[in-house]
Amino acid sequence: MNDTPRIRTVLSCTLLVLAVTAGATSCAGPDRHPLSARPFDAAEQVVFNTPSGSAKANPDKPLEITAKGEDGRITDVTATDEAGRHLAGELSADGRRWRSTAALAAGARYTVRVATEDGDGAPGARTFTFGTAPAKRALTVTFGPEAGTYGVGQPITADLSLPVKDRAARAVVERALKVRSTPAVEGSWYWVDDKKLHFRPKEYWPAGALVSVTGNLNGLKVGDKLYGGASKPLRLKIGDRIEAIADAGSHYMTVKRNGEVINTIPVTTGKPGFSTRNGIKVVLGKEYYVRMRGTSIGIAEGSSESYDLPVYYATRVTWSGEYVHAAPWSVGSQGVANVSHGCVGMSTGNAAWFYETVRPGDIVKTVNSYGETMDPFGNGFGDWNLPWEKWRQGSALVADKGNPAATEDAKARLRPVL
Repeated sequence: MNDTPRIRTVLSCTLLVLAVTAGATSCAGPDRHPLSARPFDAAEQVVFNTPSGSAKANPDKPLEITAKGEDGRITDVTATDEAGRHLAGELSADGRRWRSTAALAAGARYTVRVATEDGDGAPGARTFTFGTAPAKRALTVTFGPEAGTYGVGQPITADLSLPVKDRAARAVVERALKVRSTPAVEGSWYWVDDKKLHFRPKEYWPAGALVSVTGNLNGLKVGDKLYGGASKPLRLKIGDRIEAIADAGSHYMTVKRNGEVINTIPVTTGKPGFSTRNGIKVVLGKEYYVRMRGTSIGIAEGSSESYDLPVYYATRVTWSGEYVHAAPWSVGSQGVANVSHGCVGMSTGNAAWFYETVRPGDIVKTVNSYGETMDPFGNGFGDWNLPWEKWRQGSALVADKGNPAATEDAKARLRPVL
């Protein structure tokens, strides 16, 4: 019975505290600016070095924003182009000037948001847009191969429209070329020459992988008065893991699908003086009929080694003319001896089966031959004959001895892509 008055007393005290708190808040005065206050238009508080009207800004010059008057200052600046790329910049310690520290993109449209503060601490805001002049020289990239389904050994190629020799410029290009794979892989670009790059994973592509390739070079400054242009993206699908191992010593080819042997075929490979190249090759294409002449590989017409033959079910593995094909004239030597001029020959039935089983990008590896090792570049796709650490050295993002700073950049670039 006696508890009721006590409860009423506590409630009264609580109301009194709330009243005092409310009164304290109301006494803050008009000079205070709550965080929820709407920023004023800072158009008269800042100036920009961009041209007026529809004129385009020179992308070779930095963007500068300066505070007017003596009391106001700039507190934050964000500048983004239509591609979503942020323009890096630096604000002076006194807040009087912001200046871009990265190159502007050419032929781009920027949206710039500036936050300010006046002498009383009131927040201001200003948003403006401007365009940059298009590049006089544009570096474009063409990705290969064509969209489709390929074997696990298929490299990605990037052909540049202009040569890029400077290492720093190469690094800009390489950062803008994105390869994404599902499932993820670890991979890297390799500069074959000034105008061509190849990308391959550390190991073969996973069977069934989906691969997308994009270039974010458009408008990007690559070098002195050289900017990137637009590029068409590429999407690939990776098929089963097909590997054919031609053993020049045993005269048999073993064909595997996803690690399991699916066929063992008697073959003949290159005879002495015409030994088949050792190493890993990638299927380049398939031709049902090819006319093969000895003159195409330097054999004089009329010599004892000359030939002119119709060849069927020809699967190409080098640009210089090495194939896996039907060789009905050498069936007696297949599985026994090497009698060809460098190709892997087999019966017509086996060649037809092989032709129907493989696709571009599949692996054909020759072992135990007296031939030289397949070149990494220039005669097809011998990319896989380079050890991974040596392959990585072909990237402009991997540090040389005099540029240790690039090491961290390379580590970031070589993390698995999604």
